[in-house]
Parts: sequence; C-alpha cells; structure tokens
Amino acid sequence: MPTELHLNAPGGAAESPAPEWTRRALIFGGAAVVSGAVFFGLRRTTVKRALPMPGGRGRRVITVTRFSPDGEPVGQTTGPRIVHTDEEWRKRLGPDAYRVVRLADTEPPFSGALLHENRRGVFRCAGCELDVFSSTAKFDSGTGWPSFWEAIADENINELPDGSLMEVRTAVSCRVCDGHLGHVFTDGPRPTGLRFCINSLALMFVAA
Repeated sequence: MPTELHLNAPGGAAESPAPEWTRRALIFGGAAVVSGAVFFGLRRTTVKRALPMPGGRGRRVITVTRFSPDGEPVGQTTGPRIVHTDEEWRKRLGPDAYRVVRLADTEPPFSGALLHENRRGVFRCAGCELDVFSSTAKFDSGTGWPSFWEAIADENINELPDGSLMEVRTAVSCRVCDGHLGHVFTDGPRPTGLRFCINSLALMFVAA
C-alpha cells in the first residue's frame, strides 16, 4: 500500500499526521473549558447578591445573646425581628451606611472609622445595636476593613451565600434586623482560622 504524504509543510517536506494523544487533548481540553464555563454560569445565575430579606420573610421571633460593654454576656432575649420600610432605613442610617447595611454594598478599603479602633469594648450592629463582635477577637488583617476571628455569639449573626462577585462568598448579616455586615473567609488566624471582614459603616462601637 503506498505511503500517504502531506506536502503542505514548508519546503515540500512530508508532514506526519498529528499524534492521537494531541487530538484527544484538544478535544477533552475544549470540553473542559466549555463545561467549566457552563458550571460557572449556573453558579452565577443561582447564587445572587445576599441582600437583606424583605419584612415578610424569615423568622419573626429571634433569640439572641446580649453583652455588656466589657464583652461579658448578660443573658438572652427573645423578641420580634426588627423591620422598617426602605424610607425609614434611609433616615435611620444615612446614605452611606444605608448602601452598606441595606443594599449589601462595601465601603472602600482603609476608609472606615473603626479600622484602627483598638480600645476594649463591643461592636454593635449599626441598624439595631445588637452585639455582633468583641474587641478581644479583633485583629489587623491588612485588608483595609475591621477584621475579627469570631463573632461575639453564633446566634447573633446569619451567614448565607453571596454571588455578587466573580466567586461565591459567605455574607454575614445581623440576626435581628438582617442588616448586611460584611463577609467571612477561611484565611484568618487561630484559634478559628476565620476572618470576618466587616464594614465600619455597619458597626457602632461601645467602649468598656
């Protein structure tokens, strides 16, 4: 049987057919790229921005732990979830805090008034004054936002997926008023390994 020659190579030299493994790599590589794009697209369409829940959704009665300014627990309280109209939130928070707390926006890095707050005390939700973080868990993460390695009490916060950027993150919100506080990541220090990256505009500080 005559040998098949490919004469399209420079100088008229015979060009051998592409190896089988090269063709397979191109086929499977292309399929992987397409599959990854489809998967990412599905994640982006199914996980939305973590906005505060409307007043008619979620639990209506909330049990949380209250703390003194020196960070000591003073007992639990049970009461209704705090709900206001959009206009009422605008008046209570002001335009900058409203964008963060109610629209899940993020303040510019290194701009927050509480970034370098190192006194002993507790950090409370700017929307309803629920205790959410203690000064004893605050650390300098170098990211430009107040950072904590744990919440003051697990029952005082919500965590939910947030698909507002190119990756799905975990958003953190206040359990009582559902106000957006920031995000939590798994690159923090011991003992928890967590980094709660929180907006200053979402907090108020009470010194011990």
